Parts: sequence; C-alpha cells; structure tokens
Amino acid sequence: MLVELSIRDFAIIDRLDLRLSPGFNVLTGETGAGKSIIIDAVSILLGARADSSWVRAGADRTRVEGIFSLTDTQRAALAPIIAEYGLDDDAEDLILTREITVAGRSQGRVNGRAVTAGVLSAVGELLVDIHGQTEHLSLLRVRQHIEMLDRYAGLGQQRAQLAELVRQVRAVRGELAGLLRDERELARRQEMLRYQVDEIEEAALEVGEDEALLQERVRLVNAQKLMDLAEMVHATLYDPGDDQRGAIDLLSEATGSLHALIKLDPRLAAQEGALLAALDSLEEIGRAMRDYRDEIEGNPDRLDEVEERLTLLNSLKRKYGDTIAEILAFAERASTELETIEHRSERMEALGAQEAKLLKQIGQAAEALSAARREAGDRLARAVETELTELRMERTQFYVELGRSEAEDGCPVGNARYAFDATGIDRVEFLISPNPGEPLRPLVKIASGGETSRLMLALKSVLAAGDAVPTLIFDEIDQGIGGRVGEIVGRKLWGLTVANGHVDHQVICITHLPQIATYGDAHYNVSKRLVGDRTSTLIRPIDGEERVAEISTMLGAETDLTRQTAIEMLEHTVAVKNGAAQRTPA
Repeated sequence: MLVELSIRDFAIIDRLDLRLSPGFNVLTGETGAGKSIIIDAVSILLGARADSSWVRAGADRTRVEGIFSLTDTQRAALAPIIAEYGLDDDAEDLILTREITVAGRSQGRVNGRAVTAGVLSAVGELLVDIHGQTEHLSLLRVRQHIEMLDRYAGLGQQRAQLAELVRQVRAVRGELAGLLRDERELARRQEMLRYQVDEIEEAALEVGEDEALLQERVRLVNAQKLMDLAEMVHATLYDPGDDQRGAIDLLSEATGSLHALIKLDPRLAAQEGALLAALDSLEEIGRAMRDYRDEIEGNPDRLDEVEERLTLLNSLKRKYGDTIAEILAFAERASTELETIEHRSERMEALGAQEAKLLKQIGQAAEALSAARREAGDRLARAVETELTELRMERTQFYVELGRSEAEDGCPVGNARYAFDATGIDRVEFLISPNPGEPLRPLVKIASGGETSRLMLALKSVLAAGDAVPTLIFDEIDQGIGGRVGEIVGRKLWGLTVANGHVDHQVICITHLPQIATYGDAHYNVSKRLVGDRTSTLIRPIDGEERVAEISTMLGAETDLTRQTAIEMLEHTVAVKNGAAQRTPA
C-alpha cells in the first residue's frame, strides 16, 4: 500500500508530503486546487510518459517519490520483476522515485536502483490501479480481463497445469523446428561435422602429449650438446684426462685416509658414514650420466616425426580449442550433433508423437478451462449488473465474451483446432451496453470516464477478494451522479477496504460529493495558497470540527443547517461502518 507520497516542483505543487491511511482516503477541495494533479503525479511515478511541462515554472526538475509497504503475497507477485532487474535490497518497503528535468530527461528508481520507465510501469501495475481517464485504468487493458475473470473463478491451479503443458509443447516444437531446418543446410552441416569429427578422431589425441612432444623436440634438437655435457659430468667424476684423477678416485682415497684416522682416533668415526654416503651418491650420478649419454642420439627422422605431430596439434588447436582437452570436448559435442542429424527422422517421429499427445492434453485442459470461464463469466456478469443497478446504471448490460481463433497448429477441441497460449484458447473481453437498444460493444470503446469508474467500482466490489493490486485510486467517480447514488458509491468504496475484519485494499478517492467524503477513514483537504506572486497546492489531513466544516462547505455553504446535516451524515457513516463490522465474522 502507498504509505507516503512526496512531490516536489510538479505543476503548481512546490512541495507536498502526504502520509496516507491504509483504509479509505478521501481528497476534497475547491476546483483547480490541484487534487487531480496529485493523481497525475502518481501516474508519472508509475511510469507514465514523461513531459517537461510538468516541471514547475522556475524549477530545473520535478521529483515524485512513493513509499509502498508490501504484504508477503504482494512481495511474491513482485518477485519475478524484482529478481529480473536486481532490485531487491532486502528493504522492508519498496520505494519508487521519478525525476523529470526541464530538458525533458527522465530518471526512474526502484529502491535506489536506476530503471527505465517500462520497469516502473511493470512494477506500478502490481501496486496501484488508477481508475479515471488515464492509461493506468486496468479495466481498459483488455489483456487484464482474462486475469480478472480467472481470479474471480479461482482458476489459478488449472491455469498453472495448462501453462506447464504449453511450456512442454513449446520445447518440443523448438526442437522440431531445429530438426526441420533447410535440408541443404543440414546436409552441409552434416558434412562439416563429419569432417571435423573424423579429423580429430584420426589424430588419436592424448591429453598431455603436446607437452611431452615439446620436451622431446628440445632433446632431439640439442642431442649433441646434451651428450657432450653428460660426458663432461661423467669424465669429471671418473677420468678427467691429462693424468688427472677423477673426483670419485680422490674421494675413495680420502675415504681410505679417514679410515686410517679413525683407527688412531675413534672420535672421527661419525664422519666415515657421511663420506661413504657422498661417495655412493657420486657413483650413482656417474652411472646416471653414463646411461643418459648412451641414450642420447641425434635422430633426424624422429625429429621430423615430432615436428610433423606438433604441426598437426597446432592446426587442430587453431580450429577447435586451445588445449587437447578442449579439442576432444569439441569432438564430443560435434559427434552428438552429428548423431542427432543422422537420426533426425527417428527423433522427429518421436517428437511428433510427443507433440500430438501434448496438444491433445492441452485441448482437454483448455476446453475444461473454457467451460469454467463461461460459467464464471455468467455469474460475474449478473453480479456486476446487480452492483451497477445500485450505482444507478440499472439499464447497463454487462457481458463477458469468450472468443477463440482457429489455427492449423493449434490444439484440438472437438472437430477444430484453436490457437492457444499459457492461458488457454480463450480471448476474454468485457462488453457493455450502457443504454437499452444499443448493442454490446467493447468496454474500451464505449465507456466514458464516469462510467468506467463506476464500472470498475462494480467490478472491484465483485472481485475484491481475488484482487491482488493493493492500492486503488478513483478520480472522477462522482461524475454525473447525485447525492443518493453518492452515498452508495461511498459505502462501496469503503467496502473495498475491508474484508474478513481486516484492511484488504487501500482506496484513494478524489471527490466533490460529501456523501462519498463522509465514508473516508482519513480525510484530506486540498487547497491553493498564494505565496508572493506564486500559487501553490497545500494538502493537510482534517478531522473533528475541520472535517464538519469541510462537509458543510461541500453541501453548499457553511451554515447551521449544513453543519447539522454534515454531523448527521458523519454519524450515519460511523453507524454503517460499525454495523458492517458487527456483521463481519471475526
């Protein structure tokens, strides 16, 4: 629900801060004071088209901010949008902000995160329904009619089951479409995949062989140098030449001398083991150098083989991956795709059978859903007409039209095939005939501002229990109605706010009728003030004597008679509310 509304430099509003009640809020005041401008500001906040003309003269920008409290149900409804755009910062409230500069630039934010006007609109549609001559009027969005009807009929579970079948058939059709691509393209693709798979398989790759080959190439290219170095190490240990004695001979002689020392002085015995170990190590190194020298040989043929293999590996890496592991993974994917293409006939046959089975199930589910909608549509029409009668639109006919379109690729229902989506095969639209003798026509094309507001009130009264939008704003709902109907409208507006003993919706209503205003749980007076040579809008909550005076003024003029009438009207509405509360089960 809309908890707080802040407006800066919007039209004739310089600064306005409004804290709203969770129940029925009424805004009253003289014509031209700026009541409807407040609703325009809310429309801008909810993503309506930005226009620099809204910026107050002399200001560089206008700013509108709304703070919304959310129930768990409302948060769940917003969850997909919040997740998609990364808007969730775990804040308890949802804060929407919109700024428009004098240059016409617009910036929207949700919980501080910059978003487009489209995102603001998507979020706003789940938060506020504005009923007046604005684009936010949900009754005039035909796509919402099926949602209203299904909520009224309680068809959520059936809708979900059908939507899952539709998701499955779309996946099957997507795979079929891939298999049904142009045969020549598939043939070319098959030929290329076969070449790629064969080329990689013929290479008989082993992970790590490229590193081993690089090391071997280094040894082959430097074979002579490696032999010379190994020979030098071996000779230094055994026979340096030029009548010099090798390191091992010298160490052996030192071992003998140490042994003689130990015989004379046993304290040196600990050194003999270390010297013998050093001798063993040098002898082992000498043998290893000899063996390594003997292994090394210049082999031009083997070097050619290694170079050729490395060239092949590098060629495959350029085509299929940076490593042998990536090349093998590419080959596995190509093999899978190749197998799919080569066996597409069998797969297409299986998918076709699966598609036919799913379409049959969709047809059965959609037909059952349609039957439920037809029955619920008749009940909804009767209920709405009953409400309209109370609202002095007793001659208005209301009708829920269910249409469907045949399509070759549709689901079978009876002897025909019909186009379908996740909602089924029905196109739902509300039709009305405001006057006797006139044919039923789409609501969008025939209803006036006052009629749509009363129609929406009638619909909301019927659909209140299943309506997920928490805040309802009514502007011009009292257009063309008198005091007697106004009392009924006021009672119904207040009735939208309560269900089962608790607040169900928040209602905000701009009205000129005291019969409606007296039902407000919170009453705000909107007025103009002149500061210097500038006009500004002022809004303030009123209660007690101030509210009595406001109702008196709305009755015509503040006199003793109108004051007494205002008091009686306020007492009457209190009695009506208390009576309704007593009838509502706890």
